[in-house]
Amino acid sequence: MNELDVRAIAEFGRKVADNIGKVIVGKRREIKLVLTALLSEGHILLEDVPGVGKTMLARSLAISIGGSFSRIQCTPDLLPSDITGVSVFNQKVGDFVFRPGPIMAQVVLADEINRATPRTQSSLLESMGEMQVTVDGNTYKLEKPFLVIATQNPIEYEGTFPLPEAQLDRFFMRIRLGYPSVVEEKEMLQRLQVAHPIANLSPCTTLNQVAAMQQLVAQVFVEDSVRDYIVRLVHASRTHPQAQLGASPRGSLALMRACQACAALHGRDFVIPDDVKENAVSVLAHRILLRPEGIMRGMTSEMLVEELLERVPVKAEPVM
Repeated sequence: MNELDVRAIAEFGRKVADNIGKVIVGKRREIKLVLTALLSEGHILLEDVPGVGKTMLARSLAISIGGSFSRIQCTPDLLPSDITGVSVFNQKVGDFVFRPGPIMAQVVLADEINRATPRTQSSLLESMGEMQVTVDGNTYKLEKPFLVIATQNPIEYEGTFPLPEAQLDRFFMRIRLGYPSVVEEKEMLQRLQVAHPIANLSPCTTLNQVAAMQQLVAQVFVEDSVRDYIVRLVHASRTHPQAQLGASPRGSLALMRACQACAALHGRDFVIPDDVKENAVSVLAHRILLRPEGIMRGMTSEMLVEELLERVPVKAEPVM
């Protein structure tokens, strides 16, 4: 990759982040993580309390890249066909015609995904993993770029169906927005006093440019020692005494992809260990299942990953 290409990716990231920033006050780090997932062709789990801007973030991203947006409000009575689409009989043509569901969009928001039943949650697996949906034996390809942003409330558990590990592993990263600071919340009130800024938001790039950036990111150089560091970090999550289930090989690949995108957004055509440290918690934490005794001691999967980042050396110790 030449220097011009790297500068193009970094400029693309700044342009989209600034555009989203017209709607989302602050949260530059979280917006960068969203762009990292987009450039890595990964899906996002936004886990936070209500009212912090999860839906607005998804809508702002869709508008910024000039893509289509659809929202799926997950409820216990939601059916898989409500997501993927359904074949209906058309009397005029005398045959069944496929009516696409909301999954047929560039940016899909699955709001409160843990309120849908496991059967409906699993209907997202094929689209997230294979970029296609199958209805009545027919397979329909999804258009690129394709990004699923699912949200869930980590506080309220009544009437919810926790995502199984297989579904969690499909998400490229988990992001928490958190409450705004006093200054940011004051600015938010000022912006929204007359009208919502998303009403005047316009695209700042094109879908073709997003696809081109995704291809360029895959060319970012990853030195063998950095790959080794990623693998040792993931393996350490599997042998940690408080981990019942460590990060999967899909997690290793996701972390490497995230590091490539992160490096490109920083204007580099090579990955450094700091890229690993910057993305490890968001990429790995939701893939780790803690033992009950660890949970009782107040440990979280994020704390476990942070502990591994301090404990696992960047360079492998030489074998004597």
